[in-house]
Amino acid sequence: MESVDCIVAGAGVVGLAVARALALAGREVLVLEAAEGIGTETSSRNSEVIHAGIYYPAGSLMARFCVAGRRALYAYCDERGVPYRNCGKLIVATSAEEDARLADIKRRAEANGVEGMRVLSQAEAVALEPNLTCTSALLSPATGIIDSHAYMLALQGDAENAGAVCVFHSPVVGARATGGRIAVSVGGEDPMTLACNLFVNSAGLHAPSLARRVIGMPADRIPTAYYAKGNYFTLTGRSPFSRLIYPVPVPGGLGVHLTIDLGGQARFGPDVEWVDTLDYSVDPARASSFYAAVRRYWPALQDGQIQPGYAGIRPKIVPKGAPAQDFVVQGPQSHGVPGLINLFGIESPGLTASLAIAAHVRDVSETG
Repeated sequence: MESVDCIVAGAGVVGLAVARALALAGREVLVLEAAEGIGTETSSRNSEVIHAGIYYPAGSLMARFCVAGRRALYAYCDERGVPYRNCGKLIVATSAEEDARLADIKRRAEANGVEGMRVLSQAEAVALEPNLTCTSALLSPATGIIDSHAYMLALQGDAENAGAVCVFHSPVVGARATGGRIAVSVGGEDPMTLACNLFVNSAGLHAPSLARRVIGMPADRIPTAYYAKGNYFTLTGRSPFSRLIYPVPVPGGLGVHLTIDLGGQARFGPDVEWVDTLDYSVDPARASSFYAAVRRYWPALQDGQIQPGYAGIRPKIVPKGAPAQDFVVQGPQSHGVPGLINLFGIESPGLTASLAIAAHVRDVSETG
């Protein structure tokens, strides 16, 4: 049986960041990806937002990794020439009840280390964004947008320059923990089994099911996967805003917000639609709820101005109605399997947090 030091399952943004971190630490790394290229699922079906770290519980992995990852990501984009824009965002209140909630959001953000948060009056917010309708707003100057594909290409390039190898059309069909190492069964046109010292399960939506195919992995340490689909609609014509516009958060997500890509295209979403299968179609009938949500802060939106865009699916590990999840980075100290690290529930802000998650995985792999 051939062997390699490290195998990373999944070439999404987090898997690529992990591969880069391990390769730069001098380890031999093989990335196995079932699809034809990098970032074909969650990593390319999101808002492409660089999150500040506002909403997550203080001390959580999401909060820590988002803030550290965001700072590292801006520096990385500057260093590697990855296109981004630090445009900022407004969290907008449209009622007295929501006005009161902005102070709580600001306190949580500051507890997480987010810089520059500022509550704006209605007049101050409208001065920044004349097309906005609100009662008050919370300004997050640290928020930005990024070309996620260019970022993933940069991560892949760094990893490969440091000796990592990415292999596509190569699904991991199973693995067996034995003798302190892990034997990984690879499918595809040329099936084979490879032994490794470190196996990182970064399979995103498929991470729980992959963990169940690792013989020796305790079943009671594997969470159930739940799929929360997020639909996006795109705006015809020019964006009315220069910053990202977010409503006050709703259970399960951050509400139907307006984001802008680097080309100036505005899009609305994601909403939250709990699904059982990986279906990325967007039902045009959902537009009615988008119009209603967006018109709370942009009442000038006209019928016919939005059209179905795309959808992504959040890799949830808690069901609808449950308390919010945290990232799970599960190493041998947690599950008892030497050489295995599982990454569960890496939804938003996974892209923003990717460099920090990767550094943590590297550290966990070194300590066991």
